[in-house]
Amino acid sequence: MEIFNRSLYYNQILPFIGKNLIKVITGQRRVGKSFFLRQILEKIKQENKQTQIIYINKEDFAFDSVENYADLINYVENKDSAAKNTVLFIDEIQEIENFEKALRHFHSKETFDIYCTGSNAKLLSGELATLLSGRSIEIEVFSLTYPEFLQFHRLNDNEESFDRYLFFGGMPNLIHFNLTEDIVYDYLKNLYNTIIVKDVITRHSIRNVSFLRNLSLYIAENTGSVISAKSISDYLKSQQIKMSPALVQDYLSYLSEAYFIHKVNRSDIQGKKIFEIGEKYFFNDIGMRNALIGYKATDISKILENIVFLHLKAAGYQITVGKDRTKEIDFVARKNSELLYVQVCYMLKEQSTIDREFGNLQKIKNNYSKIVVSMDKTSKATYAGIKHIHIKDFCLNFVELIAF
Repeated sequence: MEIFNRSLYYNQILPFIGKNLIKVITGQRRVGKSFFLRQILEKIKQENKQTQIIYINKEDFAFDSVENYADLINYVENKDSAAKNTVLFIDEIQEIENFEKALRHFHSKETFDIYCTGSNAKLLSGELATLLSGRSIEIEVFSLTYPEFLQFHRLNDNEESFDRYLFFGGMPNLIHFNLTEDIVYDYLKNLYNTIIVKDVITRHSIRNVSFLRNLSLYIAENTGSVISAKSISDYLKSQQIKMSPALVQDYLSYLSEAYFIHKVNRSDIQGKKIFEIGEKYFFNDIGMRNALIGYKATDISKILENIVFLHLKAAGYQITVGKDRTKEIDFVARKNSELLYVQVCYMLKEQSTIDREFGNLQKIKNNYSKIVVSMDKTSKATYAGIKHIHIKDFCLNFVELIAF
């Protein structure tokens, strides 16, 4: 089995390998968490061939008997040879009832180097956060960035490759298929059904499955638009469908917890004060969004905004939508003590568009980096002192953005 290195995430976890911290790798199903786990495993084996490794994969029937924390403890301790150090890998740990009790047990022994993956955003919340406060770190894995897409599919960087990325997205398993619309979108629709059933419907005992699926379509149609649970509820009323804002909010949170979509709150321009009403939603993979409602050329602005969001997230930014009276900044991205302001548009053909995209950034009176991202093939490197970047170049170099 060929393992493609996800260096973006490996560099994040490298300082913690071998340390007495629980490494929790989170993200949507099938974004490559298991393969990333294998990458770490192989690196550890290369450095010390005598290391004892215990690997549990809850998606493998062989581990079906490991149902709760007691089963997990018994399984590991039966396998453990009492070596000085044991590396423990647990894939899709949320499938094990009260798993946090087992993690606390192993962590207390100080002889286990622990790694686990999960497909639910609440993995490090609630009781686990209380029991393991200060004893765990989380690394969120996303679908492939554009540079990873080129690596996985062995493609050269050109316009055709980038168009494929916009069309099909970056789910890693696509390397096993021909990149044709019917094949890819059938796979992505089946993956969507798996996520909806396993991580939402079953987990939360959802009764109104039809509404949940329609909500997914609504988010796909309104990707990058400011919406709220109330606005969705009001829209449904106009369609003779009664659904309270509270229930809409619950369903949105369930989709977010499964990493299927990401909620982006609005904030003031400085990114400090978070507004309670109105937010944007973006998909964890643009191909999943396209598979749900079809790829439409008229949606290119939404697709580009989603792509920029994903690359900012993969680079480790905390993101809000900037708002100041009538001005809106697509993304206020914070990383450590730095801020990055990003405007995204399709083309800057009209002067009114140029004035809006650059003008909103010009009105921000600080010295943090400000960029406009678009698909214009020919563009000035700067406009009124603000960087203008082609979106393909942005995606190729997103990790270095903090240096701007």
